[in-house]
Amino acid sequence: MTHKVGIKGQVVIPKAIRDEIGIEPGDEVTFEPDGKAVRVRRVADDPGARRERIRSLRGIFADAPGFSTAALEADRREERTREERRDRERTARRSR
Repeated sequence: MTHKVGIKGQVVIPKAIRDEIGIEPGDEVTFEPDGKAVRVRRVADDPGARRERIRSLRGIFADAPGFSTAALEADRREERTREERRDRERTARRSR
């Protein structure tokens, strides 16, 4: 089974092959050179690619305002204070 590479460098993966390896519309695939061949894998099946995608997300909020550890801790302290106040009010209403 042969296919021609299009002007944009694209080639269609035959349906029988897509079905066999479980590639569906919208799936991400990786292309790996293998000597004079190319290996195509679904990203979901490639643990190395998955780790790399996760690694690429690390630190994306490092410079975002309000996402520092101190800001998150302060926000949690305020939330805890509100929760404690609400719990005290509920307890006071029950004891009446």
